[in-house]
Amino acid sequence: MAVSTTSSLLDDLRAIVGADSVIADEDELLVFECDGYVVEKRMPDVVVFPTSTEQIVRIVKTCNEHEVPFIPRGAGTSLAGGTLPVGGGVMICLTRMRQILEVNVRDRYAVVEPGLVNVHLTQHLKETGFHYAPDPSSQGACTIGGNVATNSGGPHTLKYGVTVNHILGVEVVLPSGEVVQFGGPCEDLPGYDLTGLFIGSEGTFGICTKAWVRLTRNPAAYRTMLGVFDTVREATEAISAIIGAGIVPAALEMMDQGIVEALEAAFQFGFPLDAGAVLLIEVDGLEVSVDAEAGRIVELCEQNGAREVRSANTPAERQLLWKCRKQAFGAIGRLSPSYCTQDGVVPRTKLPEILEFITATGEKYGLRIVNVFHAGDGNIHPILLFDERDAEQTRRVIEAGDEILTRCIELGGSVTGEHGIGVEKISFMDRLFTSTDVAVMEDVRRVFNPEGTCSPHKMLPTAGACGMEQIERSHPGRRAAL
Repeated sequence: MAVSTTSSLLDDLRAIVGADSVIADEDELLVFECDGYVVEKRMPDVVVFPTSTEQIVRIVKTCNEHEVPFIPRGAGTSLAGGTLPVGGGVMICLTRMRQILEVNVRDRYAVVEPGLVNVHLTQHLKETGFHYAPDPSSQGACTIGGNVATNSGGPHTLKYGVTVNHILGVEVVLPSGEVVQFGGPCEDLPGYDLTGLFIGSEGTFGICTKAWVRLTRNPAAYRTMLGVFDTVREATEAISAIIGAGIVPAALEMMDQGIVEALEAAFQFGFPLDAGAVLLIEVDGLEVSVDAEAGRIVELCEQNGAREVRSANTPAERQLLWKCRKQAFGAIGRLSPSYCTQDGVVPRTKLPEILEFITATGEKYGLRIVNVFHAGDGNIHPILLFDERDAEQTRRVIEAGDEILTRCIELGGSVTGEHGIGVEKISFMDRLFTSTDVAVMEDVRRVFNPEGTCSPHKMLPTAGACGMEQIERSHPGRRAAL
């Protein structure tokens, strides 16, 4: 094996979780060779499935005894290679830790395990009048622990905020095997915000084993609209007009013609196939206020070129609209055998410019690129379509993605809004931050992970190498051939 996964290590792991909770056969490990970022692949040497914090403590200590790196994984929906086991080692899969341990509606929090699927929490809360606000597009599959790792966003975070705004505390197994708690059910604890520091650390500070999450009261009323535009530019101008008018919708999503075609083929909602772009807009709040707000949005859309603005008149119509948006990525399978989703951010006023650049980049590299994204906060998701069995196409996808993200930086933005850095974007860290900034981040990581054994080779460049280059230098020949 690539690391010292001797029979002794396997025996120790089986003694902790049971033989049926350890995978070491190569044909079974193939399932874990990549996450949602399919451009890079690397199998772990072992996968274990713990069911408790105590088991994770013993697994981590066992890995340390055998000098084997380890990495946590949830549902594997990361789109930046966040769960890629660079250099092999032990993958600690948390999907069997999926209990809702407590719901306290009076104090507005719940306590959940990291493997709980995001949407299952809101479904569990259905009769309480509350929900868990962060709603990534993959919420039907992604886990709360994965959301914590990457500080996930989602359509409704324009108004309600991202994951860090809804996590009160976490229980963590540090890379040493020590169990600590940051935060808890009480808000605004004194001292440093270690909960906020841990959220978004992408598994490099330790393994989340429990989370205290904030519950949000359901709005009294919704108004959900679909604005239809002939061009992407008109749609983006409408976005700027809505935000500029002081309106903060609960959600403001844009889908271009390519996505609309795929969604219509999948769901037959009645999307206009000749539209250049559509905006999915939702406002919520008190019944007395949402109609006026929705009416103003319709006016602004029409003033900026909308040829029509449809309204969801029933809960079923609203649900179907959101089903289309949340399953947009799945519908892309109708367009291409493989796709790579980027995750850049630009100021809202720069949306027309970055979308024109994306179109030009697709033409330059001979790639089809479609777009669906959180338009309200400038978080773009260009989706590059290709066939990963073709090495030349894969090369062009990587280069095109690099140019798009570089342009995001040039426009005053960033290379990630919610997917994280993972292994995909390590090379951008030196472009986003000064050497002093990166050195400080490294110092913080060493406080939690001094030996670098937990989620190694993630987020930060190492020894002057970045991204793919870093992986090759650290582990020559181990990068999987596509």
